Amino acid sequence: MLHDAIFLFICVSKPAGFRPAAGFRKEFFIMSTTVSDYFGSLVFDDRVMRAKLPSSVYDSLKKTIDEGAALDTHVANAVAAAMRDWAVEHGATHFTHWFQPLTGVTAEKHDSFISPSPDGGVIMEFSGKELIQGEPDASSFPSGGLRATFEARGYTAWDPTSYAFIKGHTLCIPTAFCSYGGEALDKKTPLLRSMQALNKQALRVLKLFGNEDVKCVRPCVGPEQEYFLIDKDMYEKRKDLVFCGRTLFGAKPPKGQELDDHYFGVIKPRVEAYMEDLNQELWKLGILAKTEHNEVAPAQHELAPIFSVANIATDHNQLTMEIMQKVASRHGLVCLLAEKPFAGVNGSGKHNNWSLATDTGLNLFKPGDTPYENAQFLLFLCAAIQSVDNYQDLLRLSVATAGNDHRLGANEAPPAVISIFLGDELTAVLDAIENDAPYSGTEKTVLKLGVHVLPKFTRDTTDRNRTSPFAFTGNKFEFRMVGSSDSIACANIMLNASMAETLKEFADKLEGVTDFESALHDLIKEAIKAHKRIIFNGNGYDDAWIKEATEKRGLLNLRTTPDALATILEKKNVDMLTSLKVFSEAEIRSRYEICLENYCKTVNIEGLTMVDMARKEILPAVESYLADLSGTVAAKSAAVPGLACKYEKDLITKLSALVDEIDAATTALDSTLVRLKAVPDVTDAAYVIRDVVLQKMAELRVVCDEAETYTAAKYWPFPTYGDLLFGVR
Repeated sequence: MLHDAIFLFICVSKPAGFRPAAGFRKEFFIMSTTVSDYFGSLVFDDRVMRAKLPSSVYDSLKKTIDEGAALDTHVANAVAAAMRDWAVEHGATHFTHWFQPLTGVTAEKHDSFISPSPDGGVIMEFSGKELIQGEPDASSFPSGGLRATFEARGYTAWDPTSYAFIKGHTLCIPTAFCSYGGEALDKKTPLLRSMQALNKQALRVLKLFGNEDVKCVRPCVGPEQEYFLIDKDMYEKRKDLVFCGRTLFGAKPPKGQELDDHYFGVIKPRVEAYMEDLNQELWKLGILAKTEHNEVAPAQHELAPIFSVANIATDHNQLTMEIMQKVASRHGLVCLLAEKPFAGVNGSGKHNNWSLATDTGLNLFKPGDTPYENAQFLLFLCAAIQSVDNYQDLLRLSVATAGNDHRLGANEAPPAVISIFLGDELTAVLDAIENDAPYSGTEKTVLKLGVHVLPKFTRDTTDRNRTSPFAFTGNKFEFRMVGSSDSIACANIMLNASMAETLKEFADKLEGVTDFESALHDLIKEAIKAHKRIIFNGNGYDDAWIKEATEKRGLLNLRTTPDALATILEKKNVDMLTSLKVFSEAEIRSRYEICLENYCKTVNIEGLTMVDMARKEILPAVESYLADLSGTVAAKSAAVPGLACKYEKDLITKLSALVDEIDAATTALDSTLVRLKAVPDVTDAAYVIRDVVLQKMAELRVVCDEAETYTAAKYWPFPTYGDLLFGVR
């Protein structure tokens, strides 16, 4: 105890760089170091730049970050030198341009800081040129036809709006990634373009309301991240988890999530230790991890951050997923980010909370206290409604993956039909405006915008709707369709772009009018009337709603990835995305090809894995059990002549039939996958997968899962759902 007490006393004012000696208990070190002491300690953030850069360099860089001003070469060199010195002080030996190619994960190529010196030693160098631009091989990343295999040159370009950080011994510089010809080969570049387009059009609208002091409008995002934690030893015994990230077989265990006892339940010690470790790693990288809790399904959890600007939130979410998996390994766990890793229980999503904020601190989705503030709020609200209705297909395709197809429409995720939840009060306000009728709430007058005050609209006046794909939650929208393994860049690109297009249309109509208030009122009324079909406050899981949405309201029901992706090639979508310069036509086509190819490859790998597991593990296991059962019957019959052995014989009959069914289903799936190879066009292949391959996979799974329920536990070749879902204690 004295040993620990002395250490605690010393650590209250520990010197910089102090490390506890072996034998000191970790909890005392944590007690002595507050989060504020180490938060962002591995980030070259504004605090570090102020301290390390000359004031003139700092001011110039801030102008580049805040206003998009050109970056001076001398400033870049000074920033590079300061960044290098800071990184080396923190133990870094290498640097990398950290980027997000169209693989869905991040990429990095490490170069050391060392340069030879004349005396045979080395010096640590890092230039402004190396900071601003890199040249990774572009030929091996997905390009969707933008690049030929022999055309290898590509460029990475520094994104100064996203802070550099240290990971391990490497300084990571967030960058965009483009081809030699300038085509975007990543997710960051279109996201930044969409933010730029949204900023331009939002400023036009705000100036109509007299907001001359606003210089920038930024989309802000807070992505909630759901995930599963399972035991690493069990994970390694299942080929489907290793190869596919999700289970392809598994009978339902006696207990699932029926009791709802896991949701917000007491966090198990092993999981709590993981979460504590994860938080510390994230906080050191300046990631605002805020909330942690158990989710509904056994072994499922959630992490939610505080809002940040969309491109930074995207970078942070990519980092979060990587670190979640690395930290899990240290704890003997595996973090599963697949959308539907287990059949029969909730899958995992990534709720994308999206809002618009000005540089003056105004949330554009928050009602105000004056007539003009409320009119402005209603205009931006109606712009969101119109953009979601007009571009519901783009929002759906932004979350379209093979994994998310299994999740959407299940009992924990919104359906594939896009709709907006506003709540009863705000819906009533819009109805009153549309009909020039008295509002039934506290304000009993006809609502003429700019003349009468909107009735006081406070947060949480209605219940949340967890079944809605796009729900207004007081001062933001929650886009709940994003899959847990997805990059949030895609969803936010489409949200930003569709909103920018609608605001452009609104600004074009309102600029130059003689009676602004009347024109504004008419515009909002027209938008409500034209797009109210997208508003639905009821149960999104109800089959009656899907029928109403598609048959009466004319909303899209794009149930599968091939259905959704095809819509990006429609003229209205191509025209909008190209006119705003978010994508070129070639880039749109490339994304279509890449996403479809990824869909095909993902399902093909899953199909091949199922065939492999069925033939090499499941069938031999069942046959082995059958052989032992037959031996038991023979032994019993020899010992007691005439003994019926009904149990064993009935089981042998059942399992023998299942073996034949498994073999037939495996052969059918294998043959289908072989035929799939002969389909040259990726679009045709995707529809074959949708219509044939997935059905064959489902048929094989049904008989294998049934066989599991009849096979003795010691014979089953890999951990069961019961083992996986309840194995972390």
